[in-house]
Amino acid sequence: MSLGHSQAQMFEVSLLTCGPGEELYSSFGHSAIRIRQTGSQGRDLVFNFGTFDFNTPNFYGKFATGKLNYMLSVSTYDQFVVEYYQDQREIREQVLDLSAEQKDFLLQHLEAQYDPARRFYKYDFFFNNCATKIRDAFEIAIGRQLVWNDPVNPEEKTFRNLIDEYVYPLPWADLGIDLALGAVIDRDATEREEQYLPDYMEQAFARATLEGDGPTRPLVKESRIILEFPEKADPSLSLLNPYLIFWLVAVIYGVLTFLDKRKGKISLGLDVIFFGVLGLLGFLIVFLWFFTDHSATKWNWNLLWAFPGHLILAIGLLRKNKAAWIGRYLLATLILAVLALLIWILGFQSFHPSLVPLFLVLFLRANFLYYHIGQTEKAGLVN
Repeated sequence: MSLGHSQAQMFEVSLLTCGPGEELYSSFGHSAIRIRQTGSQGRDLVFNFGTFDFNTPNFYGKFATGKLNYMLSVSTYDQFVVEYYQDQREIREQVLDLSAEQKDFLLQHLEAQYDPARRFYKYDFFFNNCATKIRDAFEIAIGRQLVWNDPVNPEEKTFRNLIDEYVYPLPWADLGIDLALGAVIDRDATEREEQYLPDYMEQAFARATLEGDGPTRPLVKESRIILEFPEKADPSLSLLNPYLIFWLVAVIYGVLTFLDKRKGKISLGLDVIFFGVLGLLGFLIVFLWFFTDHSATKWNWNLLWAFPGHLILAIGLLRKNKAAWIGRYLLATLILAVLALLIWILGFQSFHPSLVPLFLVLFLRANFLYYHIGQTEKAGLVN
């Protein structure tokens, strides 16, 4: 697909920044490049690095393991706007003050990237996504003449802090992200790294200047609102949120533990469910850490309290004759949970706040089981 490099000065180049959608995958917004040929018969195209092919063999398996390739697609501007209008998502446009030579280099780069042999790329949510690919394209086209003018004393934000800004209205999604992503995202992101989020890249473009090809000038010469909708009220927190649910679970387990202690017995059914769920969660964390290409799921210390071995503990508790290893395992469980809390408190990894009641249940039941099973063993009552 050729756009005609010899008439690059007849093109207007813009950065399109789209507002968040209601679904998790669209919560962080989107970025695209608009290339508009001036004149009534000119072409008006949008280059979009945020698409993938649903017909990819083993699509869901590759998506889950981080092996799914995203691709650069091209659509008409009208098609792009209609899609976002239907989803009631705003679109903001920044028209860029590029020279004819810079436009020409950009067009050459985009056409090269759109070649079937090169349009697919290995997606990474933080470092190689629909926004960073656009930033990289402009840096390649403009070179050292593009100066970002980052703030001198910016507010320090970790990658996790940045995610939280967008998923806070979705508490279950927020919890799932915090469970899945490891300590690697708990470091401060640089100004450049923050550009993986479309809103932050839009701000970076607004600060940027072009230097060395004449008088220094702002990169953005005009800003427009393409689509705008009434601001939606922040959704009220549903009763079915992890905070309320987990505290309710903690109260139930607290009452049952009190009754168990008074009656001198163990409510094994609830312990099997609790440790079984934690064990299954541990297997998921291990899978994401060791068996996928997702860079952000490494070094996930949620594994210390949601450990796969808890599933074996749940099975062991079902047996009539309790094995000797159960007591030792429960003691190790308490030690690992304490270590997880220290990692959280010291800031090596941030855990989701709603997990506090689950930690209390873990300490309560592991401690109760440890002492109860130990006492019954000493009395020779385990049968």
